[in-house]
Amino acid sequence: MKVLSLTAFFLALLSTLIFAPVAKAQSADSSGDRKVVRKINPTYPAIARTLALSGSVKLEVTVTSNGSVKSIQVLGGSPVLAEAAESAVHDWKWEKGDHETTERVEVRFNP
Repeated sequence: MKVLSLTAFFLALLSTLIFAPVAKAQSADSSGDRKVVRKINPTYPAIARTLALSGSVKLEVTVTSNGSVKSIQVLGGSPVLAEAAESAVHDWKWEKGDHETTERVEVRFNP
């Protein structure tokens, strides 16, 4: 009996992942001195899609003088969404500057 219900659960989860539309973050905003020149939208995590989880993740991003990301610190938001936000923002590119800067980024997810 337990094996059957566990199998049914995994089949339901699998069908949700296969047949659910792929959702992406609705928006990502940066506030700071430098302009973002290349933005990558995070992929909406499968588990968040299954749970219909929405929300925002706030990040503090250290940007090098050449515009690439040096480090990211999560300031707030769902841990389920934070990894996807970090992964995408790590690939962002800012305009070049004279020195390293710290930029604030908010990534909003809506299923």
